[in-house]
Amino acid sequence: MPSCRPLSSSALLPRPFRVLGLQQVAIGALDKSGPCRLWGDVLGVPMTGTYKSEKENVDEDIFRVGAPDCPWAVEIDLMQPIDPAKAPKVHVPALNHIGLWVHPLTAAVEYLSKQGVRFTPGGIRRGAAGHDVCFIHPKGNEKSPLSGEGVLIELVQAPPEVVRAYESAVETADLARSKG
Repeated sequence: MPSCRPLSSSALLPRPFRVLGLQQVAIGALDKSGPCRLWGDVLGVPMTGTYKSEKENVDEDIFRVGAPDCPWAVEIDLMQPIDPAKAPKVHVPALNHIGLWVHPLTAAVEYLSKQGVRFTPGGIRRGAAGHDVCFIHPKGNEKSPLSGEGVLIELVQAPPEVVRAYESAVETADLARSKG
């Protein structure tokens, strides 16, 4: 049975970026009204925005789990296709993608590309929430064999407030360990 042991540190280049936390979970459906009712009306998660893009074939409502001013709050993006017959099919699979806060994004993309990670076409671009994003492909290929193994992974440039909150949390944890 394969294990999830990390590679030896000598096998990897120094990592010039950090993954700071979960930024979003994107859920697709042919009709987002059911998921919106569940997340908004039943669970009481506040809706914070909408996004529509013909190019990306998506009509989405954005909800936010967590305290209003918390930089660690997580988006729940509920999506439906504008045209179900066209690609991308944002409703297939229903768990469309997860998003990770990273810093800095450009260094992450460069490093991951050198490690054999496959990205979707389009490169770094502005995402629905206004942050720079890019996507790790759900399937590898011969040239770039590392992938999300069936899951689309969005890398999102963390804004300054998330970077500061992360660094503060790390400093607090390090201080507690040193006193420990």
